[in-house]
Parts: sequence; structure tokens; C-alpha cells
Amino acid sequence: MNEGKNINDNDKALRFIIAGGGTGGHIFPAIAIANAIKELHPQCAILFVGAKGKMEMEKVPQAGYDIKGLTIAGFERSSLIKNIWLPFKLIKSFLQVRKIFKAFKPDAAIGVGGYSSFPVLKLAQQKGIPTFIHESNSFAGKSNIMLGKHATKVFVASEGMEKFFPKDRIIVTGNPVRKSIAASKVSKSEALQFFGLKNDKPVVLVVGGSLGAKSINDVIAQHIVEFNPLELQVIWQTGKATATQYLERAKPFQNVWANDFINEMDKAYAAADIVVSRSGAMTVAELCVAGRPVIFVPYPFAAEDHQTMNAKYLVDRDAACMVKDEMAKARLFNEITILAKDESKQKKLSANIAAFAVRNADVKIAEEILKKLSVN
Repeated sequence: MNEGKNINDNDKALRFIIAGGGTGGHIFPAIAIANAIKELHPQCAILFVGAKGKMEMEKVPQAGYDIKGLTIAGFERSSLIKNIWLPFKLIKSFLQVRKIFKAFKPDAAIGVGGYSSFPVLKLAQQKGIPTFIHESNSFAGKSNIMLGKHATKVFVASEGMEKFFPKDRIIVTGNPVRKSIAASKVSKSEALQFFGLKNDKPVVLVVGGSLGAKSINDVIAQHIVEFNPLELQVIWQTGKATATQYLERAKPFQNVWANDFINEMDKAYAAADIVVSRSGAMTVAELCVAGRPVIFVPYPFAAEDHQTMNAKYLVDRDAACMVKDEMAKARLFNEITILAKDESKQKKLSANIAAFAVRNADVKIAEEILKKLSVN
């Protein structure tokens, strides 16, 4: 059982490794935590570790941090043949992590989920270095469950996580939301100007996650000609997967702004009158902070169907709408048009979802980590 070493020299410039990624739902909380640590302990050094070829290798440097890439991959459930090289990649990644540790000499390791976090935190625990985990979902990931048994502290979004982690290690903090969103001062008119859209027509923001959502994208592509006659504008994040076909579909329409990824999500939320979205934990946290009326289309293959659970929690409290993934083709466009024209329902949903906003999870996590390392 590793409770971690204490660091009593408050002048020591602490060195943190932050590991994980794969999707925006892991990367952006990690960056938010890094920023909060840096604000509280400016002299610290922070190094990210991710998986080569994944989006963290692009997004982390954009946020101003160094990152090292591991040759690692996750288990492929869809094709067992692809897993032949997995043990070799895992061994190689552990060797790469040993080299990173030897050069960087971390005082603590923070894992945010994703398979690249496993070898980093596992080695840290073997070396007696304090390890901290952030679990954003109501159903914990396998890597986090294994690592949580020996973690110094486990930060979770909600109550009831004792079934995954030791009770005495858990701290409920909520999910860290990007500061650009949590502290956004962008006006609606500025945001509309940024996306090249008009002030006098409602905007539907469509986001299926950083990798995309086929069911949502197919509905938008199928009905794209109908938005303009209904006097609706669209901001459409297609995601990286099969983006080209959707971006081509959007090209002729002046009332549609489309890209495979939106870097300026603060502007997207500011421009939106309603949102269509998956219901991953981090997206839900952002939408609560942004206070936008939303139609959730939960990803049906998430572990234990936790995206449906995330959405249903808000739907049951009159704080969101939901269309099941298998019903998207039949119902989603109709739901969009109804909500886009119902301003009183928009106001009610907006007020209700905003009541669930947590704006300071990143600071809570940073404070707990520094406290555990005896830094005032």
C-alpha cells in the first residue's frame, strides 16, 4: 500500500508527470489540472506522457506543455488478430517510461485515464512515487481500477465510486472544465462573428466528441438542406473519423460552419442556442458550466451504458432532452427543430442544467495533490 512520500521543502520545484489521453474527455481535464497546479505552484515542472499518434500529441503542445509519446495501443475487441503485438508494445512502453523517469525524475504522477496512463502510474507506484488518479466517469475504466488500489488519492466526479476504488482514497471533486469555458467572457455576437454566422437566426451546435459520432453526423448530413428554410444555422464538429465526407456535404451551405474539430469551444457554446451532443462525462460537465439547452444522443457502447446514465440523470431533472442512438435517424432532426423554436423550453433547460455546474474541480484537485506533497 503506497501512501506516497512527503515533500517538506516548500521551496522545492516539484516535478509532475501527467499521463493519459486518447480523447478530448481525457486530455482537456489533464490540461486543466496542469494549469491549476502551475497557478498554485508556479516553479513546478510538468511533463505529459501520451500515446504516439493520438490527439494528445497535438493538443498538449498547443496548451504550452511538453509531451513524450509511448509506443502503446489498447486492446482491440473488434479484431483479436490486431492484439498479437500488444504484449510487445506494452513491454516497449514500460522501457520508454523507465527512460522518461530516469531523465525527468518526477515527484508525483497523475493519471487521467486512457491506456497510456497505465505504464506510467504502474512504474511510479513500483518506485514509491505518489500517484493520483482522476476518474471522470460514473463507471471507472479498467486501467484506473487496477491503479486505484495503490494510488495515493483518487479524484472522482460523483458519489458512489467505492465499488471501484478504496473508500479512504476517494475525494469527490467533480470534473475539471477547461478554464476557457469555465471563465468565458465571449459574447454571442463575437462568437457568431468568429464562425461567420448571422445575428438574427438561431444556432444549433452539433458535437459528437473529438472522434465523431456517426449516428449524429448522418442525421445532420441527411437534413442539411432543411436548416436554411427553417432559418436555422449550424456549427458542426464532425470529429476526425470519416470527416471528409461530412465536410464536403457542408461546403455549399453558408448557414453551416463545419470542421473536424473545434478548438474554440468557448466560442461555440457562446454562439449556440441549442446543442446536440454525446453525453460523455466531460462534455456533460462543460454543458452544465455553459448552461446550454441540450439534446443528448448517448453513445450506446460505452461501458455499462454510462453515457445513457449521464444523460438520464439530467433528463429526469428537466435539465436536458435525450434521443437514444438507435432512434436518431427517426427522431433527432424533429427534436432539433422543435427545441430550436421553443424559447421558453430553452430557458427552462438552460437554467436547470446550469444548477449542476462545477467550476473549480481543477483547483480542488491541484490543492489536494499539493497538500499531499506538503506544499503550502
